[in-house]
Amino acid sequence: FVHIMSLAQKSEHQHGRISFANSNSSESNPPDYEAVDVLGPRGPQDGGLSVLSIDMCVADNRKDHYTDKYKNSSLIVRRNKEFTIIIKLNRAFSAEQDNVQLEFMIGNSPNVNKGTYITVSIGKEKRDGRWNGRVIGTQDTEVTMGITPDASCIIGRFRTFVAVVTDLGKQRTQRNPDTDLYVLFNPWDPADQVYMDKEEDIQEYVMNDVGNIYDGDFNNITSFSWNFGQFEEGVLDACLMIMDAGKVPLMYRGNATQVVRQASALLNSQDDKGVMVGNWSGDYSGGTAPTAWTGSPEILLKYINEGYEPVRFAQCWVFAGVMNTFMRGLGIPTRAITTFRSAVDNTGNLKTDIVLDEDGKLDRSRTKDSVWNFHCWNEVYMKRPDLPDNFSGWQVIDCTPQETSDGLYRCGPTSVNAIKEGELSYPFDAKFVFAEVKSMPCSCFYAADKYGKLKIISVNTVYVGKLILTKKKDSSEYEDITSNYKYPEGSLKERETMQMAVRRGVTSMDNLTLPEAGVDIELQADTIKIGDNFKLTLNIKNQTSQTCTISVVITGCAAFYTGITSTTFMFENLSATVEASKTESLTIDVTALEYMPYLVEQSNLLFMVYGRVEESDTSLCTMKVVNLQPPELTMKMTGSPRVGKELMVSVEFLNPYNFTLKKVQLRIDGPGLTQTKLKQYSQILPGASVIYKVLLIPQSLGKKVLMACLDCPLLRQVTNQLEFEVVQDENINEQSVILGTR
Repeated sequence: FVHIMSLAQKSEHQHGRISFANSNSSESNPPDYEAVDVLGPRGPQDGGLSVLSIDMCVADNRKDHYTDKYKNSSLIVRRNKEFTIIIKLNRAFSAEQDNVQLEFMIGNSPNVNKGTYITVSIGKEKRDGRWNGRVIGTQDTEVTMGITPDASCIIGRFRTFVAVVTDLGKQRTQRNPDTDLYVLFNPWDPADQVYMDKEEDIQEYVMNDVGNIYDGDFNNITSFSWNFGQFEEGVLDACLMIMDAGKVPLMYRGNATQVVRQASALLNSQDDKGVMVGNWSGDYSGGTAPTAWTGSPEILLKYINEGYEPVRFAQCWVFAGVMNTFMRGLGIPTRAITTFRSAVDNTGNLKTDIVLDEDGKLDRSRTKDSVWNFHCWNEVYMKRPDLPDNFSGWQVIDCTPQETSDGLYRCGPTSVNAIKEGELSYPFDAKFVFAEVKSMPCSCFYAADKYGKLKIISVNTVYVGKLILTKKKDSSEYEDITSNYKYPEGSLKERETMQMAVRRGVTSMDNLTLPEAGVDIELQADTIKIGDNFKLTLNIKNQTSQTCTISVVITGCAAFYTGITSTTFMFENLSATVEASKTESLTIDVTALEYMPYLVEQSNLLFMVYGRVEESDTSLCTMKVVNLQPPELTMKMTGSPRVGKELMVSVEFLNPYNFTLKKVQLRIDGPGLTQTKLKQYSQILPGASVIYKVLLIPQSLGKKVLMACLDCPLLRQVTNQLEFEVVQDENINEQSVILGTR
């Protein structure tokens, strides 16, 4: 019988224990956040067997389990893969006479039936349990054991004990944090729920600790690097402590489906004290602007070190970056996804309704839905035992708080294959994700007359879900995965998918038939830097057999990346006569003086065009987002990247504007190179430069990415990165180590 109870520290010294030869825990060990102690009878009888020490064989085991990158002194293993332990006894072990039991415990109330108390026995009373154990060999007084956690065991930090079992009871080793054992998901093992069959996929989606996140607009895709840093010191413990703080039941932690669903709620603070506070207001006083972060470790460790106080602030790419870290750190294959023209259906009718007033301006008070320039979420790779087999694989999860699911702000996991096939009745949140990426349901433009009555003036079936991207494996380029979510527009399969979605509860759009105008309009603009004057070109294509007269209203306003508009700075009335089967182009000049006073973060301008064809009395409508590009942030390296050798990197910025930049933050970050460094400037005057120099000492070989981000209220998210190869001292080739900057 196992007697388990929580004890005060004083009690540890009041009961007989079998001591280690070296039992003092190092101060560098993570805090024991699952404290529980175990009692046994007093010391062994004369001539009895006792345990002198346990060697967790950390270095060898971690190499075999692909966990040697974690900056953590404890043993970290993966499910369903054997690891070795060497037990040193006071005499030689006899399999016929002795009975030794290894015990692994997790949580405050370890229980055999719940998988939180694991026993592995050797000797005369060997019993089979959840984990397999075997004697690999004996030498003198040492026994080498092989232990294999089962393929569905709980993920987390286990406490390790060795008990000598006699007729008088059990004699246990004392609690020692140095022998704690972390168990993670195992994507290398076919029996694990998160198994991937290609090594290059595992290297990218589990082992890569830095990546790119894509933003901008689908016509002007930009990107920035993000430090996932899942192997950095304290990050793994932070992920486990977040689940503890969120009271995630231990019984859920062996099920990848439940772990990711719980995490999608835990990482936002919308309805609890989760990790990050979402903020899209533009006012970030009392916190850090979402555009200023460079990686996840700073955020996760800040949350833990400040007593589980939600970190301020985050937007979708920050949520996605931290989720990537959380999942990869636990061993779940994960990737960050960007959807361009992502619909947010706040009215619940599974189409995106955009309302214009009688002048052709966007009616902000009546437009409840929005189309985000881009939206970031994550995909995790796993088998879904709760779904038909063809819906396993990549699953959408999204911890950006948008709507509740089962009472909490979270989303997923949702099968990507189910979204593509229109099978929206399976868990979880399939209809919401479907509306974000599908072009049907569609974007409907409404016009209000002077009495406020609405009528549909235009239906755009291809505006939403234009492009879906993720980082390409072993590359800094992007991979287009749109076809994973949807069939080609207008194809037979796409129509069949919509029919299936209608059967699963999506509103049919068949009744949205409007008279054909026979005229198409398109708004174009070149790539423009912040502060530049530029030209808009409106192309009017007459596809009818008669001359048409078109009058248009063009509205320009500053806009957040979420599609929410700010101040209107331009209102133009134009007209054109276009001959049959011809195209006419109108040019509109936009000056910096017009838009600069009204720019909001990420510097997006939204232009809305509302037109009428006089001959047919039909309406036209289109939108164009112009994403203005920030100035350059220069990064230079001095020296050669060698393990253990100093390396100087300088970051330089010139303020090109005629106004002062105030409250400037400059972050430098790079896993395996440096912890996040923050430099603050009270102001940077017009035409002035700042140079920040950082001394680095690379600690490991291989490709490294050093990233920098300058951010202030008037200029958000100016980024760059250096990519280089760190080599051994004797193999240095200074001409080849720099891979590139961006």
